Amino acid sequence: MTTEPGVGDLLGVIDRLEELLGASELSEIEIEAGGTTLILRKPAALAPPAGTTAAPSGAVNAAAGMDPGAATTAGAEAPDAGTPHYHAVVAPLTGVYYNAPSPGAAVYVREGGTVNAGQVIGLIEAMKLFNEIKSDVSGTVRRIAAETGALVKAKQTLIEVEPS
Repeated sequence: MTTEPGVGDLLGVIDRLEELLGASELSEIEIEAGGTTLILRKPAALAPPAGTTAAPSGAVNAAAGMDPGAATTAGAEAPDAGTPHYHAVVAPLTGVYYNAPSPGAAVYVREGGTVNAGQVIGLIEAMKLFNEIKSDVSGTVRRIAAETGALVKAKQTLIEVEPS
């Protein structure tokens, strides 16, 4: 009897590979199996050479599907004192993020809109279950970091809120 690995198994493998990459001196891991290629890179591997103009590290990491705060925790320079710091509402688990209850429906939150503590800000689908993700703070949504339909990792920033 053969069993096909499910999404949960795949996410578990990706999490384990991420741990291995973080504990090693490698800058990236590339795995190819069954016509699918998976590439995991450390934030430093995504950074441009010194002396070149680039987007802020959060934008680079967000484009790569990683936590925008990962670069600062990996030893990069701290943000400017003049840059406002917002509260990050993070994913409690790994899965596919959705910003609305169904395709074509109104989104849960918008940039510039308000959010209350306990309010649903999105859904994460993991192992064929939809989990409501709720804000842990009230305030104004300043940035939506996760794209709908994208894979998000546990502890990845979903939205940033300016507390009220």
